[in-house]
Amino acid sequence: MPLSDHEQRLFEEIEQSLSEDPQFASAVRAHDPAHVTRRRFVLAGVISVIGIGVVIGTVIAGAPMWVVPIGAVLMFGGLILGLWAQRRGAGGKLKAVDGKATRTAGRGGSSGKAPRPGGFTSRMEERWRRRRDSGDLF
Repeated sequence: MPLSDHEQRLFEEIEQSLSEDPQFASAVRAHDPAHVTRRRFVLAGVISVIGIGVVIGTVIAGAPMWVVPIGAVLMFGGLILGLWAQRRGAGGKLKAVDGKATRTAGRGGSSGKAPRPGGFTSRMEERWRRRRDSGDLF
């Protein structure tokens, strides 16, 4: 149902006032999946670089060798954090459907029990039905 002229004007005024509010913009940006993923990637990179620096610095400076595993754990932790951020942020984009904003999940909310529309099992079932209906089973 389309908005009336009055409702459209009110909507534009609200949109304009919200766009000028820096606190609202930062709150929206803080929950944007792309921004959160980017921030996690940067954090993962920094942690990995610190880990590499600890390992190389320990070897060059001749410091006690028990520090090397700490650097290795930091490198590995940064790698895991980066992979986790990439996996969680893979499909988490904001999406508007029929005027309702929804956040899409990276991996779908189902546990895999129901086939996706157009998925492999759906296509195979449809082929089987067509063969059975046409009498062309073997």
